[in-house]
Amino acid sequence: MSSLLHIDASIRTEGSTSRQLTSYFATQWRQNHPDADYVYRDLGAQPIPHITHAVREYVLDPSRDHGQTADEQALVDAVTAEVRDADTIVLGVPMYNYTIPSSIKAWIDLLVSPAHMVPPGAESGALSGKSVIVVTARGGSYAPGTPREGWDYQEAYLRAVLSSIGLADDLTFVHAELTLAAIVPAMAALKPLGEKSLATAHETLKKLSV
Repeated sequence: MSSLLHIDASIRTEGSTSRQLTSYFATQWRQNHPDADYVYRDLGAQPIPHITHAVREYVLDPSRDHGQTADEQALVDAVTAEVRDADTIVLGVPMYNYTIPSSIKAWIDLLVSPAHMVPPGAESGALSGKSVIVVTARGGSYAPGTPREGWDYQEAYLRAVLSSIGLADDLTFVHAELTLAAIVPAMAALKPLGEKSLATAHETLKKLSV
C-alpha cells in the first residue's frame, strides 16, 4: 500500500503559501490514492528540539544507550519510521533569511545516520526509491538573471543532504516566488509575476499528485 508523508514547517498558521501548496498537493494525491496511508507532521506548530549530544550519538548508533531520554529516543524512532514507511514525501519549506527553517534542519538531523547514508560508490541506500517533492515559498525571486541569483541557500543544501541519504532519486522542487509582491507596496509591479509563479506551482503539484 502506498503512503504519503506530509510535512509543513511554516511558523504561520494563516496566510502561509507553503502550507496552502502542500495541502493542495496532499488533497490531490489522496484523491488519486484513496486507499493509501497518510501521515502528517507539523514542524511549525510542534518543532523538533535541536539535536543534543546524546541524541546525536543515538542517531549514529541506536544499539546502545547514550543517555538519551525515552522521549528523545521515541522521537528519533518515530521520525525515522515515518520516512522509511513513506512512498511519497511532500515538504513545505518557506524561505527564512535565504535558507531553510531551523525546524527542517532539526528534522534532517534525526535522519542523517550511517544506516541511511548512501555508501561511497553505491547508487542507492536504505531510503532510496521514494518520490520527494519540496515545496518552497520565497518572498522574492532567485531565478537566473535576477539581482539575488545565487542567494538561494534552500535548494542547494536540500539537494545535497537529501542526496546523501538516498532521497534524491526522484526529487522535485516546486518554487512559489515573489509571495511578498501582493503585500509590499515597493514590489507591486511584480505582483503578476508572483501570481504566475503560484499558478505554475499549483499546476506542477497537480501533475505530480497522480
